[in-house]
Amino acid sequence: MFGKRRLSRSEDRRSLTDDYTTKKNEASKKPRKSIGQNEIVENDSTFVKLLKTAGVTLKTGEKQNQLAVDQVIFQKKLSQALRKHSSYPKAVEEFIGGLESYIEDRDCFRNCLLSCERLQEEETSMVTPYYKSLIKLLLGIDNLQPAIIRILFEKLPEFLYESTNNDGLNMPRLIINQFKWLDRIIDGKDLTTKIMQLISIAPVTLQHDLITSLPEIIGDSQHGDVAGELSDLLVKNTMLTVPILDVLSSLRLDPKLLSKVRHLVMTKLSAVTLENLPVIIKFILHAVTVTDALEVISELRKKLDLEYCILPPQLQTSQSKLKNKGLMSSGNQENSHQDCVSLLFDVIKSAVRYERAISEAWIKAIENIDSVSDHKVLRDVFPSILSLAQSLLHSTEQSVISFGSLLYKYAFVSFDTYYQQEVIGALVTHVCSGNDAEVDIALEVLSELVVLNLSAVRLYAVFVKGILDYLDNLTPSQIRKLFHILSTLAFSKGHEDSSHIQDDMYLVIRKQLSSTVFKYKLIGIIGAITMVGSMAADSDASGSTSDGTELSSERCKQMTSLLQLVHSCSEQSPQASALYYDEFASLIAKGKLPPKTLEWIEQTICNDFQDAFVVDLSALPKVSDYPFPVKALYGLDEDESQDGIAINLLPLLLHQNLKSDMGAMTFQDQDQKLVSPVCLSPYFRLLRLCVEKQHGDLEEIDGLLDCPLYLTDLDLGEKLASLSVQERSFRCSLLFLVINWFREIVNAFCQQKSAEMKGKVLIRLRHITELQTLLENYLAVTPDYIPLLANFDLETLDGGPHTSAAVSVKNKKKGEKAQGGKKRKADGGKSFSLERHSKEDSSECEHSQSDKSQPEKEFTEKEEEKASVSLQNYTTFFRELDLEVFSVLHCGLLTKSLLDTEMHTEAIEVVQLGPPELLLLLNDLSQKLENMFVPTATKRISFLKSKGSRNIGFSHLHQRSAQEVAHYLMLLLTPLCNHLENMHNYFQCLATENHGVIDGPVVKIQEHQIMSSCYQRLLQIFLSLFAWSGFSQPENRNLMLMALKVLANRLKQGDHEMPLGELFSQSFHYLQNFHHSVPTFQCAVYLIRLLIVISEKSAASQNKEKLASLARQFLCQVWIQPNGEREKGSSFNDQLHTLLCIYMEQADSVLKLIEEIAGTGVPELIGSSKDAASSSFPTLTRQTFVVFFRVMMTELEKSVRNLQAGTAADLPKVHEEKLLYWSMAVRDFNILINLVKVFDSRPVLNVCLKYGRLFVETFLKQCMPLLDFSFRKHREDVLSLLKTFQLSTRQLHHMCGHSKIHQDTSLTNHVPLLKKTLELFVYRVKAMLILNNCQEAFWLGNLKNRDLQGEEILSQQSQESSTDENQEEVTSQVSKQETEEGSADEASIGGNEDDGNESDD
Repeated sequence: MFGKRRLSRSEDRRSLTDDYTTKKNEASKKPRKSIGQNEIVENDSTFVKLLKTAGVTLKTGEKQNQLAVDQVIFQKKLSQALRKHSSYPKAVEEFIGGLESYIEDRDCFRNCLLSCERLQEEETSMVTPYYKSLIKLLLGIDNLQPAIIRILFEKLPEFLYESTNNDGLNMPRLIINQFKWLDRIIDGKDLTTKIMQLISIAPVTLQHDLITSLPEIIGDSQHGDVAGELSDLLVKNTMLTVPILDVLSSLRLDPKLLSKVRHLVMTKLSAVTLENLPVIIKFILHAVTVTDALEVISELRKKLDLEYCILPPQLQTSQSKLKNKGLMSSGNQENSHQDCVSLLFDVIKSAVRYERAISEAWIKAIENIDSVSDHKVLRDVFPSILSLAQSLLHSTEQSVISFGSLLYKYAFVSFDTYYQQEVIGALVTHVCSGNDAEVDIALEVLSELVVLNLSAVRLYAVFVKGILDYLDNLTPSQIRKLFHILSTLAFSKGHEDSSHIQDDMYLVIRKQLSSTVFKYKLIGIIGAITMVGSMAADSDASGSTSDGTELSSERCKQMTSLLQLVHSCSEQSPQASALYYDEFASLIAKGKLPPKTLEWIEQTICNDFQDAFVVDLSALPKVSDYPFPVKALYGLDEDESQDGIAINLLPLLLHQNLKSDMGAMTFQDQDQKLVSPVCLSPYFRLLRLCVEKQHGDLEEIDGLLDCPLYLTDLDLGEKLASLSVQERSFRCSLLFLVINWFREIVNAFCQQKSAEMKGKVLIRLRHITELQTLLENYLAVTPDYIPLLANFDLETLDGGPHTSAAVSVKNKKKGEKAQGGKKRKADGGKSFSLERHSKEDSSECEHSQSDKSQPEKEFTEKEEEKASVSLQNYTTFFRELDLEVFSVLHCGLLTKSLLDTEMHTEAIEVVQLGPPELLLLLNDLSQKLENMFVPTATKRISFLKSKGSRNIGFSHLHQRSAQEVAHYLMLLLTPLCNHLENMHNYFQCLATENHGVIDGPVVKIQEHQIMSSCYQRLLQIFLSLFAWSGFSQPENRNLMLMALKVLANRLKQGDHEMPLGELFSQSFHYLQNFHHSVPTFQCAVYLIRLLIVISEKSAASQNKEKLASLARQFLCQVWIQPNGEREKGSSFNDQLHTLLCIYMEQADSVLKLIEEIAGTGVPELIGSSKDAASSSFPTLTRQTFVVFFRVMMTELEKSVRNLQAGTAADLPKVHEEKLLYWSMAVRDFNILINLVKVFDSRPVLNVCLKYGRLFVETFLKQCMPLLDFSFRKHREDVLSLLKTFQLSTRQLHHMCGHSKIHQDTSLTNHVPLLKKTLELFVYRVKAMLILNNCQEAFWLGNLKNRDLQGEEILSQQSQESSTDENQEEVTSQVSKQETEEGSADEASIGGNEDDGNESDD
């Protein structure tokens, strides 16, 4: 009936229909055979006999045909029986005839299509096998297959239009299943032709089944023909689109045909139903090639419009009402639509995730969009976008938080008003959450939205205004941001409808200003000043209008009245006044105030400065009026005339702080207004900025640069200890005030052009360094002193860091060390914490332990016994230096002219930037860059609201962006390079003079220490700059190029432009040259970290070898301090750990390096003295061994963890390489483990237990699969590896016993997991032996507990009967006797010791 000749479609359908009718009539005429139910078929037909002989018993009814032998054996027997039959090949025809007669009965035919039942005498397997049907077994016989295929296709039309039977079986589907997964098809082309003809006439449901079954039926050679016919069918019948595309995705197609089908599908994409869309999109993405990916994705984005597939909310509502009334028959149409959309996005997500060409093309298609309207916005997924953004803002990773903020911003810009309201509401919720990280980022997003679309945000100002009820939970910087947002909404152009915001803000500000609590007064001051700034900005913006003058005048009155209110409300509190002056000065510095307001400021507020703080030198206070001799000190005017001025500092401080027991004194008249000296520096900052804005220079107040201060003698030397606590505290306050005054003076006059003024600024810097040295001496003997505030944007007045923990007194008793933690905790209860600096900073700056205290031995014994204190812990009590101050770094040698009375030059004094002044500037610049440029990847936001802020003392800095700071630093790179080269030359010359001896007689310890600190700070500054993550942004690329050019030009001057690669190379080479002169180990670490940053940005592979060589050079160098002692201490150990990790990462072979250190360097320490060092690695001593050991164990485990596990499919060469690598790793591991026998300190044992377990776990996961299939080919290598590893695991067991004996909880915490891992190793080795047919070589035994030296622990013998302490010990042994054929040779893995291999006690 189905010949090989290809019939036309009409012939196909007519032929099959006629044949079906004929068969039906014949079947109705034939009398149906009566076959009993559930009986065995017994007759003399060739069909039944041969089946029974081969092992199949036919059953009637609902019983399955029974198979007595294995399926393959049945096919083999039947095939042989047919060939050996006496009437062969006629026997085949008889067999086929018998089959045709047998399957005329429907039940018999069904049984032949169902799987057979296997007769089993006994159960041999727990798993139920799958048995084929009789028809499928017969199709596996070559000489029967063509005839049976013909019979099946003749029978199939009888069931074309039948539905599922009562027994749940679908006969057409059963027949089709017989053709699936045949081992061999005799005539694949004929079978394919028959199936395609059947598809053309079958009903739709059967067509779907036939099409989807094609990949499981046809052979690879027929894929092209089938694809061609299916593509033709796709054009004629769109109902079969989904199954056809699903099949085409599984076939190997010609690229041209695939492109043709894809174009055809793309043309019909807009007419496809949503239910079919996921399959269609999957096919389109599957058919994409690299060349046409962008074109296809762009077209797909244009035609894929889900908004037409998803019902709008209004229609959904109406349909739900109809559904409730029973007028809609669909059960859950909306949910099904949503499911289809989810499936569609899953398809796209999978394609983008796993197909690089698609992901790149999709991104490129989005980038190529010019119009915003062309972007696809899915309103129905807005809740998901909002929920995702909220979750991201709860993260602790800064980069994740930033991404969440972008989601909020773009959601507001892209969606309409309803969704914009949701965005604002969510942001307000974040602001009121109380979490600092969320508040900061939410306020930042709100600020950006105000800038991007002010009119849209103003619609939801009532939501933002609600934050005013939660001001208690905000920090000063957050309050500043909030009031800036509200002021912009209230006073910007077109604010006529925002009067309600203005009224609420005025109400809140007046209420907060009238409070007596500093925290609330702070809110009022910051809010008022911020509002004045916004009003001034609006006044400038509206000044161009016709009525701009009148509006500006009215606005000026509002601003002036608000400023007067703030001034009057803060007069009674020095801290509030100082905060007001600082906030006001920052506002003026931004240049936002109009000229009229500046005139008012100069006439009212700034004129009061002279009355409050400045006095004539001729009016020197009487000595009898004060407990101290008052002197005019630190004046720069050489003529010392009596008509000059002075800062009246000491009298003001006495009036404020002196106790009643100091005696009655006469100060100023009672009616004279008194101002706290705390306000001196903030007041002067306001004064100089106002003068500078008004007049463009500081000529009117330049006398303040020269004028002295009324002080008393501060350098008391040995008399200091004899002063009372009150006197010392008073002098400490005086020193802080003087230093802060000079810091503000330097801020003011640092940019003066004349050499004389620059010289005076340098002198003031020298005064600062001298006073800081005095202050350290005072603070050392006054440990409980709390300084006066210098930065006032604090939440509470007790917010300054308590500094008693910063002082280390040598006279403390040993018993007090235990109480130090409690005291620190109590002191840390203040609102701010001292621990705000990096680990390197604190360890370098705190003059603790031997690193910083040893240079003091050049002083007297009494000086040595004094307490040591670091001003690094008091940075928040010093006034902030402006960025402009660092222009002083440009200064070299300066001359100051000394004039006589007739203004003629009398003498010339040379002024230069000395090392102490340079160190002062570099310390401050380093702290600023660390605060601003810390890579976001290293910042983790804590959910706990920290007391205080790491930004205290950086208020002026944070008024600039990171880009502005980086740009300003570009101007400083040249002088910084000059200073770095000067440091290099200094230490090179010093080494030459002392013939390379660090502690030579020419070396000045204090000078060496200062120059070393300068060297270190310079390297830190370069590291902070080049490690800045902002360089990766395209807009900052020019900044990075500028920095690289500065460094490259130090080596190679030229006008031509160097390519980027050469710039990196020259910069790397320039910085590398400094390795000859680094004076300290910490400088060496900073230098190599800087080189790594440069190397990573350049992606130059050749630098890796240079870095490894340089790291080794530093590790092999003897680091001696100027006092002759080796560098040591916790800070040195931390830096050594960093350098060792760098060396391991940059080295070519970590395993060889570990073997060299552990096998050569460490043995040199065995038997040596306590202070001895390794000759191979001088940094390796008994004190630093634990550092080396920890790094080696960590890097060893990391190296094998990164090695991919081998597979049986790998090449033999790959197996050998991996086996060799593991052999080296296990040898290194054994060497390290055995070192514990000599170095058995608790830190070493802790490291060994922790990383030993991790190594064993990695061995189980990565190495054991490799050994499974390498055992036969590389028997000796595997045995040697296991034998070596067994020695290590036994030693680990000994460590577990040692930990239990000593009852050290820090060690015993590791024991349970390690024991479990060792047990897994034993059973994993057993599994490998079983896999290689060596299971008889595995035996069990009891393992004795031993100590680190291998001695038996006798004290535990009495506990062996305890179930808690005694468990079964498992030991694997492989005998050296050869096994039978088919199994590997056995060898002793554990040796001949009586305690076996491994244990699990």
